[in-house]
Amino acid sequence: MADDNTKVRFELVDGVAVITLTDPTTLNAASMEMAGQLAAALNQAAETARAVLLTGEGRGFCSGANLSGGGTAGRPIDDDGKPDVGASLEKVFNPLVTQFRDLPIPIVTAVNGAAAGIGCSFALLGDIIVASESAYFLQAFRRIGLVPDGGSTYLLPRLIGKARAMEMALLGDKISARTALEWGLINRCVSDEELIPTAITLAKELANGPAALGHIRKLMWDSLDADWSGQLDAERRTQKAAGKTDDFLEGVAAFLQKRLASFKGR
Repeated sequence: MADDNTKVRFELVDGVAVITLTDPTTLNAASMEMAGQLAAALNQAAETARAVLLTGEGRGFCSGANLSGGGTAGRPIDDDGKPDVGASLEKVFNPLVTQFRDLPIPIVTAVNGAAAGIGCSFALLGDIIVASESAYFLQAFRRIGLVPDGGSTYLLPRLIGKARAMEMALLGDKISARTALEWGLINRCVSDEELIPTAITLAKELANGPAALGHIRKLMWDSLDADWSGQLDAERRTQKAAGKTDDFLEGVAAFLQKRLASFKGR
């Protein structure tokens, strides 16, 4: 019997952890319950899979935080007698988006429909971001009198520059998938019908790759905060570790024998 409280579905397909947000009646709005289940799914993926594919069930990827209880419901009260809206970030969502960033395997996000609020952050935390033509990206916070969160103020200026990041955050306009592709916010824009097949193909390609892919994603993420000499040293240390893997020996052997490598992820 299906669990009515399940907000996240986990499936293992050919080495890919397919993680699906499953609250379509809210366009997969991110509740505290969903966040906890998503964190557990990412932990399971790190232990059992070689790549992750994250998507949303129904017409939306993730419509942002679940506000169904209103502005004060379930929120702790601060010393000034007003709700502390930042408490859930500190306890739940900031650790979750950091978990995304630090995952030891690559992530593909397949964005269908709305990627709004923190749902936009979930989408942009993918290493490869594929969006359907009907998808859009929205920094909706200004509409409810809040500020971008989930790492958006970190990610957006680095992905698309200060001017466009300011436009998204200050004006709160929907950014279509086509525009997102032109801006360099995402990697691919495909038809709605091709979204999941394309994302699965990419995720399987990553899952069949060497253990070095995990090192690559860490180097790229860490480079956003590194200086030149620090990054060169990180490359040296990581190359040393990658050179000790079985996959490196297999990759060199396959190259010399002019065949496709058969990587084991170790």
